[in-house]
Order: sequence, then structure tokens, then C-alpha cells
Amino acid sequence: MGNVLGCVAAGLGWCCCTAVGSLISSCCGNDKNSTVPPGATSGRKRSVLLLMISIVFAMVFQYVVGPRLKPNYRNKINPVLAYLADAWIDGCEEFVDDDESSEDYDNLRQKCSGNNGVYRVAGSALLFFILTAVAACCKPTANREAWPAKYVLFLLLITGTVFIPNEPLFSSILMNIFRIGGVIFMIFNQLILLDMTFNVNESWVAKGDQAELDEGEGAGKKWFGALLATCALLYLASFVAIGLMYYFFSGCGTNTAFITITLIVGIVSTGIQLTGEEASLFASAAIFAYSTFLLYTAVSKNPNDECNPQLGEENVLGIVLGVGLTMIGVLWTGYSKTAYRAVGEEDDAVNDDESGDGGRAPNTRVTGEENYGAAEDNNEDNDDNEEGKRTFSSSWKLNVILALITCWYAMALTSWGSITDGGTVANPQVGRTSMWMIIGSQWLMVALYLWTLLAPKLFPDRDFS
Repeated sequence: MGNVLGCVAAGLGWCCCTAVGSLISSCCGNDKNSTVPPGATSGRKRSVLLLMISIVFAMVFQYVVGPRLKPNYRNKINPVLAYLADAWIDGCEEFVDDDESSEDYDNLRQKCSGNNGVYRVAGSALLFFILTAVAACCKPTANREAWPAKYVLFLLLITGTVFIPNEPLFSSILMNIFRIGGVIFMIFNQLILLDMTFNVNESWVAKGDQAELDEGEGAGKKWFGALLATCALLYLASFVAIGLMYYFFSGCGTNTAFITITLIVGIVSTGIQLTGEEASLFASAAIFAYSTFLLYTAVSKNPNDECNPQLGEENVLGIVLGVGLTMIGVLWTGYSKTAYRAVGEEDDAVNDDESGDGGRAPNTRVTGEENYGAAEDNNEDNDDNEEGKRTFSSSWKLNVILALITCWYAMALTSWGSITDGGTVANPQVGRTSMWMIIGSQWLMVALYLWTLLAPKLFPDRDFS
């Protein structure tokens, strides 16, 4: 009887393990039949999903885990809990008061531990995307393979960082790396906005023209009106925001200069854009609004209390806008058909002939011993194979973009590393450095945009298309 039960249990265990493996493979791995290779964009979408998962983990670490690891846990009998408390409070000792009833110190300690919790998850994501970028350089199809193992690797990286003390890796080294990466992303984000605005502008104008042809004169006014209304809304929001910043943040010369420069450049760039042959008011409005957002981010980091009424308070508006900007970058990277074109994927396409199969789709092992690429219906997967020629060799660029987005959300969630609460700024030098880095990136971004407007006028004999 025991042998029979043992055989039944073994059989059920084998079936359950197989079912679980199949389920995980369906969710994380190949989403097609075993004879069909994964789509060329499957790795891109799963990379974006992993980034969004990391944002959720970062917020949990920041608002749940970090604040609950208190100094008095060091006296607990459980050695693991005591070690975790030491690791997460490391570098935050200056905010730990002997008087446990000191609420101000405890709040600063919670902010410090929470920020380092974000750095733990973001550091894991940054390392993951760097590793996958290197793997994609060595093997172009690596970005769409072995995703169950990749998710497990990412979770192991996060688990490992939980036991590493804050100093110096998280609160010093990684924070500065994230600041540099965040600045680079802010400049690159201009490409995202321009791509989105030009696509929307062309789409709405085309729909308006088509409506004029199909329904008669005047039928396309609703599309043109929607475009003008959107531009007007962006300009109105920008001017109102600048007016509010003049009112609240102009107590010192530095902020006043930043605000004035942004206003002048926004008006000048709009005028230059409208005088061009391919004028796009929508693009200028979006860049002006984005410049205004960067301006607000910079002036809100000024450690001078004479011109920063938000000093010492959590910048909820900045965090919300930063996370929203992160989502725009994530969605563009994951689903925009021009995402790769913006970083030049057409320059290094991979030809299927390199596999030696005479033009057939290359054989790719994803999991187990299945041999993908042996599909009989070539017409059904022609689109994926054609797109794969362009995207496989450029998947490393995708991971670099996601690494930059990781740096950006780490800074957005932590207010660029500031530790503030109740009107107290624990590290004002961080705010001053962040202010100049952000405003410097804004100036560089605006300079690049102005150059794209002026270059065709200054050098008409050159092709800038």
C-alpha cells in the first residue's frame, strides 16, 4: 500500500511540477507554440514589465520596509532582524536620537532608511539591465530568451541587497550614479517628447485632412481644433506655473534668473519654430512645458529658505510628476514603434543569413531542449522575423534606456536624495548639487532643441531631416 501511495504521490508531484513550469513559462517565457520563436519585441515588453515591477518594489521598500526597521530592533533576540536594522540604519545614525520620543529625529531616520530602500531596488534593476545589455551585445537574441531565469535573478539581486549596509554602496556611490543617470535621462527624454508630439501632430492633421476629403469642407475642424486646444492648454499651464514660481520662489537672485531664462527661451523657441517650413506648435508647447517642469524641479531643490517655501517638506507634487514622466518613458520604450529608431537601430541590423540557414529564421534555444525557429508557416511569422532583423542587434540599446529610466525613478522617488521632514533639511548640500545638475540639464536640452530649429536656417545646403 505504501508503494502504491508513493507512486501516486510521485506521479502527482511530477504533474504539478510540469504544470507549474508550463505556467511560469507562459507568463514569463515564450508566449507562442513550441515550434514558433518568440516575437522580436517580446523581450522589450518583458523588460518594461520588469522595470515596472521594480518601481513597485522600490515604493514598498521606501514606505513600508524602511520605516519599520527601527533602532530598538537591535536589542531583539532575533539576530536576523537585528542585523537588518543595523544594515538599513547604517549611515542614518545622525538621525537616531537617544530619546526615542523625539518624533522629528525618527521621521528623518525613516526618510533616510526609505531612500536607501529605493536605492537597493534601483541598484538591482540597474545591475540587471547592464548585465542584459552586455549579454545582448554578445548574443543579439539574448534579450528575448530565458525570461523565467531572468526574473529569478532579479529577485535574487533584490534579496541580496537587503542584507548589505547602506554605507558606502547605496547612500553614497549609487546615489551619485543615479543622479548622473537621471540627468542623462532628462536630456534623452526630449527625444521621447518630440517623437510623441510629432506623431500625434501628424496623426491628427492626417485625420483632419481625411475627414475633409470624406465628409466635405469643414469636417476636419474638430481635429485641428483639438490640436490647437492641446497646445493652448500646455502653454497656459506653463505660463501659470512660471507665474506661480515668480510669486513663491523668487526670493533670491538664483531662482529669479532660472525662471526668467526659462520664460525667455520658451518664447524665443516658439517664435523660431513658427517661422520654419515644418512648423509644429505642438512640439514647442511640449518642450516649453517640459522645461517648466525641470525648472520647478530645480528651484524646489534650492537649500536657501528665503526663496524656497517648500524647504524641509516632502515634495509630493514633484514625486507625482516625476513618476508620471517615468511612466511616459516606460510606455514609449515598450510600445512605441519609433523607440528603437530614435537610438538608431537601423544601423546594425542582423541578417538571418548569418545563421547559415539560407534565409530561414535562426534556431534559438529559449528553455529546455525545444528548438525554436522550425515553424512551418513562414508567412504567419514573417512580420516578427522582419522586425527581428532590426531589433535583435539593438536590444542592448533598449537595456541602456531602461537603465537610465531606473536612475530617473530612483531620483524622482527620493527627491534627488534629499532627506527632509517638518521643515528640517538634513542634507542641504545634496539639494544644492541637485539644483545645479537639473538646471544644467535643462539648459543643455533647450540648447539642443534650439540648434535643431536654427541649423536648417543657418546651413540651408545641408540635409537635417
